[in-house]
Amino acid sequence: VVIYVHDLLARYQPDAFRYFVAAAGPESQDSDFTWAEFVRRTNDELVAGWGNLVNRTANLIAKNFGEIPAARALSPEDEAVLAATEAAFGTVGDLIARHRQKQAIGEAMRAVAEVNKYVSDSEPWKIKDDPERLATILHVMAQCVADLNLVLSPFLPFSANLVDRALGGEGAVAPMPRIEEVTDLDDESRSYPIITGDYSGFPSWRRHPITVGTPVAKPTPVFTKLDPSIVDEELARLDA
Repeated sequence: VVIYVHDLLARYQPDAFRYFVAAAGPESQDSDFTWAEFVRRTNDELVAGWGNLVNRTANLIAKNFGEIPAARALSPEDEAVLAATEAAFGTVGDLIARHRQKQAIGEAMRAVAEVNKYVSDSEPWKIKDDPERLATILHVMAQCVADLNLVLSPFLPFSANLVDRALGGEGAVAPMPRIEEVTDLDDESRSYPIITGDYSGFPSWRRHPITVGTPVAKPTPVFTKLDPSIVDEELARLDA
């Protein structure tokens, strides 16, 4: 059975498919694609893990401050989670350089889980009488999201720009590829198409400190949760 990418992209977010291929696809041997696994990974990992962290961070900032708040004194827990997301640049970057895409996105999502644990342990939604501590936690969350957004951008370029906008950015994190016709260097009468992109003006592979005071509005979820019923629908299409 053949599943055409253009058919899949007509119905689902491109980054959901990109995430599945990177996280569950083949690197050195064949791998099976199943609709049930596609739905599970999209909902349980991409939506509930990364998407929920982004949405919760932007929503709490918009609700409590309306802008990126300044951090005060950092606790050991604050410093530990910030160190973890900054370290992800080295870990994930090294794995990408060695063509270990599955391990790379696995390490990135491990860091996402670490930040989610920090948020759950800190419980910023329960802080009512200590605005400075609340501001610090939300600042740390925003910096971690900004770090991980860049770390995940090679795998999730479309949503990376949406995540950046959710935190008040301009949505310029990952360049969009384009096809250009170029002239053959050895034979100027010939030309051929190449996939390229404009990488000037995009963030370098390192932490970029977030800007205090950047307005943050109530976010729109970046990723769409998939209804389990699509499994049967897609299998029916294959049988048609």
